[in-house]
Amino acid sequence: MSKKEQVLDGIIAQGMLPLFFYEDEQVSLEVVRTLYKAGVRVIEYTNRGEAALDNFTVIKKAQQIELPGLYIGAGTVKTVTEAEAFMAAGADFIVSPIINAEVGKTVHRHNLLWVPGCMTPTEIFNAQQNDAALIKIFPASILGLKFLNAIKELFPGQCFVPTGGVELTTESISAWFNAGVCAVGFGSQLISKEVLDNKLYDQLYNDTILATEIIQSCK
Repeated sequence: MSKKEQVLDGIIAQGMLPLFFYEDEQVSLEVVRTLYKAGVRVIEYTNRGEAALDNFTVIKKAQQIELPGLYIGAGTVKTVTEAEAFMAAGADFIVSPIINAEVGKTVHRHNLLWVPGCMTPTEIFNAQQNDAALIKIFPASILGLKFLNAIKELFPGQCFVPTGGVELTTESISAWFNAGVCAVGFGSQLISKEVLDNKLYDQLYNDTILATEIIQSCK
């Protein structure tokens, strides 16, 4: 099985994709360790600050030493230059908030999973034309469940992961899975600014366990 298939299967199996960025390298590493301890095996570290690549590199080195079986991808990747830099640092997959076909081609050449963000049926179609096995519905807080319910029959068999707008409640998570997603993206709803600023790792661990239990009950 290729790494592309392993990562996709891993996201679908855990039913969620935690994602975050934080300027502090040590806090970023501890968050990854906490998520791993709670059973997460696929994480997205977003390219949302000057320290992102350096922090990613530190996380990847730690993963190779102490976190076996963990896949770490780079998110908020918009250009080929960014994609190449993160893949050189060991990114296991690439997530984008947009469709940049050249980024898709670059990632596919490395036989890795590329997850573009889409907001319209046309964008979803374009993503499929560029071989996106998993598509991010973004921003899910704006599009909502009604959007997904309206368009999912246009794209039978397509795997979707909504990001931005999924709440850490049984009601919210079950509604998205009932609408047909294969996983949900969890950013600040799981890894909040409060958790990061105050190093609330026990809270993060407990919330991750709760999210996992809710997701598995919905699948």
